[in-house]
Amino acid sequence: GAAPATGRSELPTDARLLPPLGDPFESVLDAALADLAESMAPDVRRALEVHARLLLAWNVAINLTAVRTPEGVALEHVADSLAALPLLRRLAGAGQRSASLSLLDLGSGPGYPGLPLALTLPAARAALVDSIGKKQRFLAVAARAAARELEDAGRTPPDIPDVAAVRARAEDLARSRHRQAWDVVVARAVGSLADVAELALPLLRVGGHLVAWKREDGTSRLGRELAAARDVVEAAGGDGAAVEPVGVRGLEDHRLVIVGKAR
Repeated sequence: GAAPATGRSELPTDARLLPPLGDPFESVLDAALADLAESMAPDVRRALEVHARLLLAWNVAINLTAVRTPEGVALEHVADSLAALPLLRRLAGAGQRSASLSLLDLGSGPGYPGLPLALTLPAARAALVDSIGKKQRFLAVAARAAARELEDAGRTPPDIPDVAAVRARAEDLARSRHRQAWDVVVARAVGSLADVAELALPLLRVGGHLVAWKREDGTSRLGRELAAARDVVEAAGGDGAAVEPVGVRGLEDHRLVIVGKAR
């Protein structure tokens, strides 16, 4: 349906003019970080909260997410994104140094999981890709606001990731400079694993990894989805799929599917 008649110029770009999300957001984030055994610098934490603050403000006028409360955003978007941190740190330890890691978020929507992961690792560079103009506009505003928090805390590159908001169809990326250009491609709620692998694997350098967010609903559907993707993964140079649970309370049915680019 049509968006409410709220002028685009009224959408906030400075999160400091918006009220903080407070304890409902912070306590959920605290619990998730404890579950993941992760610590977070105060300025990075402020940057994640600023991103969430802008999302909830924009969401009043432009439908970016069905999640509409600070605690919901903290769990279902921020914590769900950060659930991949231990995995990405392991991959970095296996040769992908996080300080030089490049990360592309396919179908980024409101910026999850790509922006929290890029800020927290930190990645050297990241691309938040979405084909919808209003989402790309929000991603650009959120990335700038998050970077401003880190700059205000005295950080300079490379401790501030170079984050680009890219408006593009995923199908077109492999015919561009993005082909075989990325260490990690992340994808959350984008499509079946076969679809995601077909889109993502051409974007990865050899030795890189696709990480896809999935659900295990107890019906073996995920197993069937992995089996159905096997031929596509093989044809696109992948080396099979591994599945990891997400160790965050409240996200017990969430899984991460990892596919390495072998050739």
